[in-house]
Amino acid sequence: MSWKRFAAGVGAGVAVTVLAKTTMDQKETLMQPEKALKLVKKKASEMGRVEGSWVHMIPESYDQEQLSYDAYRGGITVAEEDGNTSAYEFFVDAATGTVLEFKKQEG
Repeated sequence: MSWKRFAAGVGAGVAVTVLAKTTMDQKETLMQPEKALKLVKKKASEMGRVEGSWVHMIPESYDQEQLSYDAYRGGITVAEEDGNTSAYEFFVDAATGTVLEFKKQEG
């Protein structure tokens, strides 16, 4: 094996390793959607009993006041203390878990 082939192989290996690490680091910065849903359910349980919930597994772009976020969209159904059941839709920042929007659904 020549010196040039060896150097090319090492260079290619280093490049692939750097690319893989960069990709993995970016994915690690996003919260798991299940964890985001758990945070919202915990907060919503203060309003009543959570009867149902869902969350999209892939973050989507959410724009608020000229800022753009990667956010998980989801919904919950809450049986409130007055006996009524209400549905809510929410957006949670995929990086921090901050609730960006929590809106009661009409109808």
